[in-house]
Amino acid sequence: MLDVPTVSALPAAHTVELSISGMTCAACAARVEKKLARIAPGVVAAVNFATERATVTAPEDVPVPVMIAAVQDAGYAAGLIEPAAAPLGPGDQAAYLRRRLILALVFFVPLSDLSVTLWLFPGYRFTGWQWVLIALTAPVALWAAWPFHRAALKNARHGASSMDTLVSLGVVAACGWSVYAMFRPAGGGIYLEVAAAVTTFLLAGRYYEARARSSAAGAVRKLAAAVARDVCVLGPDGRERRIPVGQLRHGDTFVVRPGEKIAADGEVLSGESAVDRSMMTGEPIPVETAAGDTVTGGTIALSGRLVVRAVQVGEHTQLAQLIALVSRAQADKAAIQRLADRVCGVFVPLVLAAAVLTLAGWLAAGAAAGQAFSAGLAVLIIACPCALGLATPAALVAACGRGAQLGIFIKGHQALESSGLIDTVVLDKTGTVTSGRMTVTALATAPGTEPAELLRHAAALERASEHPVAAAVCAAWEEAAREEAAREGLAAADGSMPEVDAFRALPGLGVRGVVEGRQVVVGREQLLRDRGIAIPPRLASHWAQWEQAGQTAVLVAWDGRIRGALAVGDAIKPSAAAAVAGLRRLGLRPVLLTGDNEATARAVAAAVGIDEVIAGILPAAKAAAVRDLQAQGHRVAMVGDGVNDGPALAAADLGMAVGAGTDVAISAADLILLREDLRVVPEAIQLVRAARATIRRNLAWAFGYNAAALPLAALGFLNPLIAGAAMTLSSVLVVASSLRLRRFRPANPVK
Repeated sequence: MLDVPTVSALPAAHTVELSISGMTCAACAARVEKKLARIAPGVVAAVNFATERATVTAPEDVPVPVMIAAVQDAGYAAGLIEPAAAPLGPGDQAAYLRRRLILALVFFVPLSDLSVTLWLFPGYRFTGWQWVLIALTAPVALWAAWPFHRAALKNARHGASSMDTLVSLGVVAACGWSVYAMFRPAGGGIYLEVAAAVTTFLLAGRYYEARARSSAAGAVRKLAAAVARDVCVLGPDGRERRIPVGQLRHGDTFVVRPGEKIAADGEVLSGESAVDRSMMTGEPIPVETAAGDTVTGGTIALSGRLVVRAVQVGEHTQLAQLIALVSRAQADKAAIQRLADRVCGVFVPLVLAAAVLTLAGWLAAGAAAGQAFSAGLAVLIIACPCALGLATPAALVAACGRGAQLGIFIKGHQALESSGLIDTVVLDKTGTVTSGRMTVTALATAPGTEPAELLRHAAALERASEHPVAAAVCAAWEEAAREEAAREGLAAADGSMPEVDAFRALPGLGVRGVVEGRQVVVGREQLLRDRGIAIPPRLASHWAQWEQAGQTAVLVAWDGRIRGALAVGDAIKPSAAAAVAGLRRLGLRPVLLTGDNEATARAVAAAVGIDEVIAGILPAAKAAAVRDLQAQGHRVAMVGDGVNDGPALAAADLGMAVGAGTDVAISAADLILLREDLRVVPEAIQLVRAARATIRRNLAWAFGYNAAALPLAALGFLNPLIAGAAMTLSSVLVVASSLRLRRFRPANPVK
C-alpha cells in the first residue's frame, strides 16, 4: 500500500484491503460499507461488489480483527488481503449457481407440464399424483433455491431484508400452500410450478450477473500478469544475477535483453534498443532508446541490450498505478445500484407487513382461519417479485442473444444502465480507429525506377531486420507479389527474394547492405544526407507531406542515388469514417483520444471526420480526460482496445472494447465489439438503449402490477389461485416484452 503521511493535527490512519464473500447484490455492498463506517469516527470504507473487495481507511487504533468482525456482524465472511497478494475475484460463485440452475431446469420443465395438465384436466389425476409433484418440486424448492433461503435467513438474523427475503418466502409459501391443498378433501389451488419458476428464472439472472462480476475482476488480474516476474541485476563487480522483481530496489542497476519486459521505471545507462511502448502509450511504432532516455516498467525491449538504473519500483511504477486506476474505476461502478435493489429496502418490509396485516385484519373481522390465511397468502404470492426479478435478466438475455448476431457482447447490467444519457463517444486511435499494425500506406519512385523494383530491393534488405517498419515493408512486397501473380493467372506468388550481404542495422537511422551486388540503403533522411545522397525535389515533397501527416517516411537508395520513398504508418480502418458519421446521426459527439503525437492524431481525425482530438497522453491521463469530460456534465462512452485503455474504459459511463483488443481492455469494458467493422459502435449504442428502455418498461409494469394487485388481494378479491395466475401473467408479459429485442434492427443502419 502507499504510505500515508502523518499530520500532527490528525490521528494516524492505516488502509487495509479485505476480501468479502456472500454478497448477492449491490445493496449488500452498501450494507457492508455502512457497517464498517459505524465502527468508529474516521473509518471510511469503499466496497467493490465486482471484485468482492473492501478498501478500509481507519485510525490506527482500529485493528483489522474489529473490521472483520463488523463485516461478519453484517452477515458476510471477510478476510485480510496482504498487499502483495494477487487480486481476487468472485471465485466459484458462477459455477456454484450454474450447478443449481441446471438442476432447476431439469425438474422445472416436467413439473410445469404435469401440474398444468392436472390442473386443467382433473380427470387425468392418478393415484399418488401429489407425491410425484412433490418429488419434482423438492429439489428445486430446497436445493436449487438454497442461495435465496440462506440469504433470507442471514438477513433475518441481522434484522434486514432484501429481494432474497421475498423470493424465499414466496417459494416456501407457494410450496406450503400447495402441499396443504393437495391433501385436503376440498382441494384447492396448486402453486408448485410457481415456486419452481421463481427459483429457475432468478437463478438464471444471478448466474449471468456472477459471470459478469468474475470477468470484471479479471481485468486487475490480467494487468498484474503484465508485470515482469524476475529481473537480471548487475552487481558492483559487473556480475549478473537474476532475482524476483519484488526484491528490486530504487537505485539498483539491471539488464534488459532483447524480448524481455522492463522490470521497473528507470533511466538507461548504456545500450541501445527499440522499445515497444504500445501497452502504455498506444504508439504502434517502437521508440529508439539509448543512454539518458527513460523507460517504463512493463514495456518490452525489442532489439539491443539495455542497462537501466531503477527509479520507480514496485507499487510506484506506472504499471502498478495503472492497475490501481482500473481497480478504483471499477469500484466506482459497483456503487451504481440497480433500481430493483434500491427499492427492496422499502418494498420487502411493506409486502411482509401487508401480508401480516391482511391475515390479522381478516381474523379480527371474524373470518375463518382458512379464509384469512388465503388472503394473506394471496398478498405474499402476488407480491412475489418474479416479474420484478425477471425485468432485468430477461431483457439482458434477449439483448445478448440479438447482440451476438450483430457482433456485440453485453457483459452485464452496467452497459444498459449507463447508455441512456450518453452524449460523447471517445475513440482510442491505435487499434480502434486504425488497424494497430504498421503498413506501407504510400509509395513514390524516382524516374527510371519501377515500384516493384523499389519494393523488392527494400524488402530484401529489411528482411534481415526485426523492426516493425521492416515487417511492414516485407508485407507490402509479399502483397504486391500476390497481386502480380493474380494478374498473370499464376496459382501462387513467386516467393523468391534476393539475398543480402554485409547487412548492418543503424539504430534510429535505418539499415544498409548489399543486394544483388548493389549497395542499398533504407532509412531516414539523415542516413542518406550523411552519405552525401541528395533527395530529389519531387521525393522531398512527398516525404514532407507524409511526415506532416504523422507517417514514417522511409527513403530507399542504391548505387549512390535515391530511387524512391515509402510511407509507413498505422492504416485507418475502412469503416471508421462511416462509424463516426453514424455516431453523429445519433446525436453523439465523437472525440479522438490517443497517446500518439499531435500531428498523427490530427491527420487521422481529419480523415474520419472527428473535430476534437486529445493526443500525447499516458494511460492515467486517458482516464483523467474521460473524467474531465464527465465533470463538464457529459455522459461518456469509451471505445478502445489496448492495456493502456483499461482505466479509461473502466472510468467511462459506458466502456466498449473491440474484440481484437487485449484481455485487459475486454475485461474492463461493458461491451465487447466482436466485429472489426467499426460501424458496430453506433449499432451497439442503439441496442443497449433499446434494452435499457425495455428494462425500464418491464420495471414499470412489475411495480405497477404490484401497486394495483396488492390492495385487491388484501381485500379478498383475489384468492391464491388467481393471485398465482396474475403473478404468472405478469411474468409472461415481462418476458414477451423482452423477447421483442430479438427482432431489434438499428433505427438508422450505418451504410
